[in-house]
Amino acid sequence: MDQDDPTAHEAPAEGRDPGESKPWEIVLPEEGATEDLGLFLAEFLLPGDVVALSGGLGGGKTTLARALIRELTGDPDLEVPSPTFTLVQPYTGRDGRMIVHADLYRLRGADELVELGFDEMTESAITLVEWPEQLPPRAGPVLTVDLSLRPEFGEGSRFARIDGTGGMRDRIERARAVRALMVRAGWDLAERAHMQGDASSRAYQRLTNPDGTTAVLMISPPRADGPPVRDGKPYSAIVKLAESVHAFVAMDRGLRALGFSAPRIYGEDLDAGLLILEDLGTEPVVDASGPRPERYVEATRLLAKLHATELPPVLPVAAGVEHRIPTYDLEALLFETELLPEWYAPGIRGVSLAPEARAEFLDLWAEALRGAIPARPTWTLRDYHSPNLIWLPNREGLERVGLIDFQDAVLGHPAYDVASLLQDARVDASAEFELRLLGLYARERRAREPGFDVTGFATAYALLAAQRATKILGIFARLDKRDGKPGYLAHLPRIEGYLARNLEHPALAPLRDWHARHMPGLVAPA
Repeated sequence: MDQDDPTAHEAPAEGRDPGESKPWEIVLPEEGATEDLGLFLAEFLLPGDVVALSGGLGGGKTTLARALIRELTGDPDLEVPSPTFTLVQPYTGRDGRMIVHADLYRLRGADELVELGFDEMTESAITLVEWPEQLPPRAGPVLTVDLSLRPEFGEGSRFARIDGTGGMRDRIERARAVRALMVRAGWDLAERAHMQGDASSRAYQRLTNPDGTTAVLMISPPRADGPPVRDGKPYSAIVKLAESVHAFVAMDRGLRALGFSAPRIYGEDLDAGLLILEDLGTEPVVDASGPRPERYVEATRLLAKLHATELPPVLPVAAGVEHRIPTYDLEALLFETELLPEWYAPGIRGVSLAPEARAEFLDLWAEALRGAIPARPTWTLRDYHSPNLIWLPNREGLERVGLIDFQDAVLGHPAYDVASLLQDARVDASAEFELRLLGLYARERRAREPGFDVTGFATAYALLAAQRATKILGIFARLDKRDGKPGYLAHLPRIEGYLARNLEHPALAPLRDWHARHMPGLVAPA
């Protein structure tokens, strides 16, 4: 439905400031274009949304509603009668979502909607309303579509004016950008299916072309700065989180230039935060029993090769655009440790720490982390663990390890990613297995760099593994208490075990003592 779609045409916008946010106005030259518009709008509707269809008789409201309902139910032949006399007609969508089609032309008054239980019926449904002027004011997202006959554009032509409230306008613009990108990249005929996301705000869809080829659509709109949390800076700036897809594109091309299996980029809209990526598949590096040893060996060897390579701090994104990889500095590392006393201690352990105890905790971490400042920083991919590693059996050597989710990469200590791999928050691995792969990493590094400092690396590994476990305990507690995502709590015992193991290192003895005093049970008394 974008400028490259031959079935619809943007209407001329007259008398408007080009920078002004405005409704989307298009000409639909025939009924098929109205149906195509319905398929397009169905792509971004969510439970709780209201679609207000207005316009005179014969404008195409029922045609558009029918196309929307058929797409949402997955039944292209579904009979969708106008609910003029019943007022309300419910349907069940392909994913179990409720869809409600209402025609309020004959509504005698708001009391009639109450008698029908309209509010309860539509609270978690996608609701299509013809003659929405009769609908009482509603909170939440509303998509407005005004349709009218416009014979001056050709016989049977209709004019659509599309707008939205409650965040709907942003969704409209993003959907238009997605459609335009798919057309430019040659994926406009692909079917789209939602993929499981992660703990971030990013979303992913698998695209499947008629010939069976697949790709992944990554939807990662620019991150808006949150409120300042310290020294006028938001959380994302302090801990060095990527605020746009520019970082992903730069790191992707940098990793591929080194011969690693990051996904090819088939299409991009950097401003909108949209990428069409090579589909690396879903074969994991783990199974029901835990890590697949031969796959973890290759993932460990990949890190050794990456860390032994001289790497640039600045990478190209596009013509005239560069990405400077941020430094994983002491401020970021220390700020992340604060998540434990702020969220994990009170939310999981039921411990309210006195200001003096919190200050001591931070002082001890500040002193410990000085032992993890790298002499030569390297690319730290930061989320180098099983959910982000795809096994590619048809490739050779290290190219069998597919890499995804590296947009938050920083310049840091090589031990951090090794700890991410070997102390995976979601996978049980024995201490013996961890030690064996640490030995493999050290041998691989020494083979490439004879002067590699194994002892110094081992100390930094314990420090950063403990820092990472501390951070994750806080993040998972926050996902539960603040974001209503309790599923992450199942991993806490594993991460607590990692932290206790890391605190056994002599460099962390003061922090081990602090935990023994303030959160008994996490570590045994000395």
